[in-house]
Amino acid sequence: MADRKAAILGSPVEHSLSPVLHRAAFDALGLTGWTYDRVECDAEALPGLVGGLGPEWAGLSVTMPAKRAALALATTVTPRARMAGAANTLVPVDGGWRADCTDVDGVVGALRAAAGFTIAAGPAVVLGAGGTTQAALVGLAELGVRQVRLVVRDPARAVGALECAQRLRLAVTVVTWADVDPAKLVDGCSVLISTVPTAAVEPWVTELAQAPSVLDVVYHPWPTPLAAAAQQAGNPVATGLDMLLHQAFGQSELFTGRAAPREAMRSALREATGNVLELPLG
Repeated sequence: MADRKAAILGSPVEHSLSPVLHRAAFDALGLTGWTYDRVECDAEALPGLVGGLGPEWAGLSVTMPAKRAALALATTVTPRARMAGAANTLVPVDGGWRADCTDVDGVVGALRAAAGFTIAAGPAVVLGAGGTTQAALVGLAELGVRQVRLVVRDPARAVGALECAQRLRLAVTVVTWADVDPAKLVDGCSVLISTVPTAAVEPWVTELAQAPSVLDVVYHPWPTPLAAAAQQAGNPVATGLDMLLHQAFGQSELFTGRAAPREAMRSALREATGNVLELPLG
């Protein structure tokens, strides 16, 4: 296979762990001439940068704040990227680029492999309404969740998440942080996903940790107070690092056209992060 290029676009991007994952994949697949780099690029610069790329490019990972711009630039869009309203992956196609959202794989894989999620026996609780939330909603819908309790600081800032939920036909109850009763919030739920900073949940971690499956997108420093409380309660926890790993599998396959070397990618990520997290593959 001819030498190809790939990269992650975003701003800031210098600390991205995506090169660790994709370089490990290329090595394991014997793609010795393939490269994967970090490219500083915000949403405004993305169309011009991508438009100037040549045929040697196998694909692009896209992180914040350029995911919506990546979706808008694409000539074709996968259904899940359209549902999420954002794209983290661009691959070249005849006449342009196809946008996908493997962040959904990240959520689903993390919940199944690390958080012990098996069946949607009750509503999901989602803390926060930022960019991660929409991919989380698509993933939850894929797992069979039909009801979501969404906790936000300001309902006016949850428009994107609510529009995403509407596209997915999810029933959503919105609760503000000022009015939250954490014990009632997790009562009967199947899973809790926290997309907010550690400080936002710290006052309620004992109650929130009673959720039977927990995904805390924060993974440094580890363990977070929420993760520690969930582990003490005997409930499994997934992290943003699990999400990063599982979203990279599908992305690697889109770039290379080959099955992702999951063990090699997991080992590289574990080594790069001090072997702190198990990162189960399921």
